[in-house]
Amino acid sequence: MLKKILLGLVGLVVLLVALGFVLPDRVRMERSIVINAPPEEVFALVADLNQSGKWSPWTEYDPSMESVVTGAGVGQKQSWTSKKMGDGSQTITALDAPSKVDFALDFGDHGVATAAMTLEPVAEGTKVVWSFDSNMRKGVPIYMAPMSTYMGFFMEGMLGKDYDKGLANLKRVAEAA
Repeated sequence: MLKKILLGLVGLVVLLVALGFVLPDRVRMERSIVINAPPEEVFALVADLNQSGKWSPWTEYDPSMESVVTGAGVGQKQSWTSKKMGDGSQTITALDAPSKVDFALDFGDHGVATAAMTLEPVAEGTKVVWSFDSNMRKGVPIYMAPMSTYMGFFMEGMLGKDYDKGLANLKRVAEAA
């Protein structure tokens, strides 16, 4: 009886690991807000990583986070080290002033992703859409791939509230300018 239970548990673990290699691994999430400011003013805040500390939700989560920004324009890179948030970097990969900024995100062994901030003029000011795209198995060690796949199912809940907070912070900063 105990042998059957153990074999069943081993079989279940093998099945879960195997599923982690074949389940969908793509994650897309986006959030938006309307800011009562012209696109040029909002663009200045999102297209320069030196400005991100004014509105980024993650700086609030770990005030002791060390962050270094190098370069300017396309290729500008922000690297961070944090005991709470982990280490990583984001690099601006494309700028289309004043309507779009593309980012490459690198979370070390936790994988890679891309993000974008799209700005569209609307009657009330600027509609900002912040998106996140990832292949959850890309950039992670092979032994972490199944767990990373399962984490993809929770990204909306984990990251969505941070994007909402960041956009609210961006709105507050841009409208105060």
